Amino acid sequence: MNKVTVYTDGACSGNPGPGGWAAVLIAGSHKKEISGGEPATTNNRMELLGVISALELLNRPCQVELYTDSRYIEQAINDGWLAGWKKRGWRRKDGELKNPELWQRLDGLLMTHEVTVHWVKGHAENEYNNRCDELAVREREKYALR
Repeated sequence: MNKVTVYTDGACSGNPGPGGWAAVLIAGSHKKEISGGEPATTNNRMELLGVISALELLNRPCQVELYTDSRYIEQAINDGWLAGWKKRGWRRKDGELKNPELWQRLDGLLMTHEVTVHWVKGHAENEYNNRCDELAVREREKYALR
């Protein structure tokens, strides 16, 4: 099984507002950067789309070391929130789950790939997290200028 390291980030100006997402994928000596955005979105949607877009790019099951500065994503996966939401029909204990269609996509990808999720401090000394932030902000700005 191929090993891939993935860094992701999302950026949003306002909540909702213009937003961007980005990911850097590293496999051996190969590196790929991807990014995108939406004109009216939320930060959590952008964080999720960064992760989803990176994992969807993989054309076969891989061992993935995923680095995110989103505690929401890290805890949803590592602390079992995602499994609980799924068990409850994509609902939180106290009601509605935001972005259930994205969590469902992510859940399917987590069943395809062996993903280990790591939290990294945003805007710190991590080269690839900073690069993702730069790319996500660039995408966000494309929509902010419209």
